[in-house]
Amino acid sequence: MIYETIVTTTSAQGEVHIAPFGIQWWDGKVTISPYRPSTTLRNILETGYAVLNLTDDVRVFAAAIAKRKEQFATMPVSIPQAVRLQDCLAHHVLQLEQIEEDEVRPQLSMTVLDSAVHGAFMGFNRAQAAVIELAVLVSRLHRLPMEKITQEMQYLQIAIDKTAGERELEAWQWLVDRVNNHLASQSGIQQA
Repeated sequence: MIYETIVTTTSAQGEVHIAPFGIQWWDGKVTISPYRPSTTLRNILETGYAVLNLTDDVRVFAAAIAKRKEQFATMPVSIPQAVRLQDCLAHHVLQLEQIEEDEVRPQLSMTVLDSAVHGAFMGFNRAQAAVIELAVLVSRLHRLPMEKITQEMQYLQIAIDKTAGERELEAWQWLVDRVNNHLASQSGIQQA
């Protein structure tokens, strides 16, 4: 099973990076499989740590995928080389234990060192799930046919129209803008 989360890492120089990640979790172990090259991979290899953030604010997912400059506050955790999202429901501090090398996506096996709960989970919202699903599709804009992406967007729009709150609407629009910009750039390439 894959869980959609936010992973925060820091570089050796202390620069914070926030990225959405589908992770696997079992028996106090987390597997993160970042693509090469990626800032998350570099940071974990440099410091040996990451923080798994559980949040219901889908703007964090959308902002990262849509390459927006939104600032989400972070704060220190029990390990000096790591930070968590300030407004998350829970976080888990992870330490790198083992690397299964791969040319495209190495698998990083990480151990949970520390965990804390910061807020209550209020329940599922279909619009939140729709935003996360669109974020996954947008992260694959260069790998999936545009027809598939636009068909999925039309279906996901139903959940947005019926159940979205202010945060979900904002996140959805960021991702729609990213798709539209991609389509415009593709049109420009084809016309040239």
